[in-house]
Amino acid sequence: MANVSFNRKRAKLKQVLGIRARLALLAVILVAPLMLERIRSLEDARTKQIAQATAEFTTVARHSADAQREVISSVETILKSEAFIRASAGGVSKSCDVLRASLPTSLPWIRTLLIAGQDGRIQCATNNMYVGLDLSDRPYFQQAQKTGRFVLSDFILSRPVQSPTVMAVYPVSAFSGVADAVVLATVNLDWMSKVMNNLGGRAGITAVLVDSAGTVLAAPADQHSAVGRPLDNMPLMSAIADMALRSDQDEGSLAFLAADGSRRAVSFIRIAGTNSRLIASIDEDKVSAAVSRDIRTAYLQLAFVVVFVLLGALIAAEKLVIKPIEMLADMAKRLGEGDLSARAARKSLPSEFVPLARAFNAMAAQLSQRERELIATNDRLTVMASIDMLSGLANRRGFQSRLDFEWMRAQQYGSELALLMIDVDHFKLFNDTYGHLEGDSCLTRLGESLSGIGADTMGFAARYGGEEFCLLLPNTDVNRAVEIGEQVRAAVLKLCLPHITSAHMVVTVSIGVAATRPNEALRPGDLIEAADAALYAAKHRGRNNVVEHGVQAIESGTPGMKIAASA
Repeated sequence: MANVSFNRKRAKLKQVLGIRARLALLAVILVAPLMLERIRSLEDARTKQIAQATAEFTTVARHSADAQREVISSVETILKSEAFIRASAGGVSKSCDVLRASLPTSLPWIRTLLIAGQDGRIQCATNNMYVGLDLSDRPYFQQAQKTGRFVLSDFILSRPVQSPTVMAVYPVSAFSGVADAVVLATVNLDWMSKVMNNLGGRAGITAVLVDSAGTVLAAPADQHSAVGRPLDNMPLMSAIADMALRSDQDEGSLAFLAADGSRRAVSFIRIAGTNSRLIASIDEDKVSAAVSRDIRTAYLQLAFVVVFVLLGALIAAEKLVIKPIEMLADMAKRLGEGDLSARAARKSLPSEFVPLARAFNAMAAQLSQRERELIATNDRLTVMASIDMLSGLANRRGFQSRLDFEWMRAQQYGSELALLMIDVDHFKLFNDTYGHLEGDSCLTRLGESLSGIGADTMGFAARYGGEEFCLLLPNTDVNRAVEIGEQVRAAVLKLCLPHITSAHMVVTVSIGVAATRPNEALRPGDLIEAADAALYAAKHRGRNNVVEHGVQAIESGTPGMKIAASA
């Protein structure tokens, strides 16, 4: 009896552990590690995507900080030019006349240019409502007189109209060496906010530009209500306010768990040359919300696959399912690791798997072809990204890259480097008179001429932006650079492009020339600033001329500009 009972139990056990049950168990054993690995890889993917989003936003924030620096730098350049004119003019009346005519329309972030006497009273301005206003009690005015350097104020309310602004100040004494007037500019905070619009419109992200006291100067459009408010009063920003404003570092970051339970990452970047900082805050939970949804969807998909595999294991034979799957899985893994030469051996597969093997092989061939096409496309895009399509010359990005290279090479070999900044005179009037198509044609002709001169002089020609061109001249001293500038000016005249609104009746250009021997004390931007300053001087001297500016003169604060040639 006992023997019969034992045999019955053994038969039931064999029935329970039949081939289907064993295959199902095998499938579970195979799938379980894959499930755990998939879960781990999904969490890793989430972490990496958060890090990637943070890194991407940090890069955008740095670019925005650079753009703010360029805005402030352009204001500083204008003030330096006006201060030089005041120092050279020798009188209030003449410098005021020049000031009223020199507010650049191409820099809309400058609202008003002003000149204040040593006593702090406004002598003249591009907006007469400021004339007579006393600024002697303003800290920025006192700081500029004390330091003799460019000063950017904190957030203030303009006295005449009580509008929010910041003031940029540059003392004339930086050029004359004698305590004298100061040149000021009111900066449009709305334009500074527009520069930050690429940081707005993103869930979970806050970005502001603050002054040294922690008052918000600028913010993207969707956060504009923060302008004028102290940083301490902004939710989730006060935690980093003290560290960001008092840190001696140009950049810093902090990660913490906010009171509402959200994970936050906050970073700050100092705007070079000022006490202002760009502060950005990222709510990791909101930024990763889409990724989290994808992970949940992936979990559901993974569960479906597990069920499908278990059902398949119950109805498939081991040799007809497991081995072919392992073979194809190995090929997929090789493809995932970048081995695009992986192919499935169809002869060793059952006929049911042949179509799948063909599809894998076709996909591998297509991926290989796509990779070659992407490499070729990326190469073409790299070239296109550095070329201005209208003039055929390098664009500003290409020019900056070449300038950095030539600067490093000149510094390595101790050679000189010269730069010509070339601007088409009265180009807006030309466009208004002849239309934008003729304006584009004019820029194309100038680009062709400049390209030829660049080839003849071993220079590098580029379109710097709008109607402004530049010519970089390696191994060229200032005298030779002035000669080449005259060659460019004469070549443009020789084109005889009609321009009835110009005093010369043809298209002309103004050229600023600067040259230096690069060293550790200078940077490439100094050469651009010097050439820009010379270009502004050429404009003020009637246009259609070439003006030289020494880089060392800007560094030492002594006059170094002279007219090299004029028509």
